[in-house]
This record gives sequence, C-alpha cells and structure tokens, in this order.
Amino acid sequence: MIERLKQLFAPTEETREEPDRHSLAVAATALMVQLSRIDNNEDERELQTIVDCAVNAHEVTREEAEEILQDALNHADDATSLYEFTGQINEHLDQTAKQTLLESIWRVAFADGRIDKYEEHLIRRMADLLHLNHREYMQARHRAEGAD
Repeated sequence: MIERLKQLFAPTEETREEPDRHSLAVAATALMVQLSRIDNNEDERELQTIVDCAVNAHEVTREEAEEILQDALNHADDATSLYEFTGQINEHLDQTAKQTLLESIWRVAFADGRIDKYEEHLIRRMADLLHLNHREYMQARHRAEGAD
C-alpha cells in the first residue's frame, strides 16, 4: 500500500518536466547578479562578464543574453534567497555543468580586478548549495583565474 502511494506521488522520469532553457539561464545568471551586488558596487565589467558567460554557456546571441540579464536582474530584486535559483539548477544540471556555472561565477568576481571577502563568502555558499565540494570549488576558481 505504501509503495503504491509513493509511486503515485513521486515524480517519475516520464512525468518530470524538462526545464525551460530560458528559466535555467535566468536562474544561473541571477546567481551571478547576486554576486555582482554583494559588495554594493555593481561594476559594468561584472555585468559585461555576466553577458559573456550567458552567451558562452547557453549558446545564445548577445541580444538574448542581454534579455536574460534583464530578467535575472528583475528576479534577483524579487529573490528572498539563493535556494530558489540553486534548487532549479540542482534539479536539472549535472555536476560538470554546475562546476562550469561556478567557474562563470568566479569570472564575474574577478571581472573588477579584486575579490572582496563578501564575494568569496557568497561563492562558497553558492558552491555548497550547488552540492559542489571544496576541490570542485577550488578547481573552478583556478580555471576562472587562468582564463584572463
């Protein structure tokens, strides 16, 4: 009886919906926006890096990336926590894709030429929420540092 109830309420592979690519892009970009705002100095270089990351990661045009950034800025304003973004990402991305996202987040942090202690703390929190371990966190940082 209990097994039948579990099957009734547990989503199966067939019933699980694939996410809208735009929604996932907004969630990923919103994390970068949150980071760009943590030091109370939303730098134009950081915003440009966010657009560049969206173009590369989501295979969209620059115009589409600008639209995604606008959506993410609006969603970031309304967000009450990082969970609403990381939850969606965890549900639909594998470990490799989440590591790539963390690397993009590090690139945003490095965009203005310095890492603020609040930025580093927030990135650590994001890595934890994305279920990335310390090694994955450091690898993403080193790849982002070496990209420039």
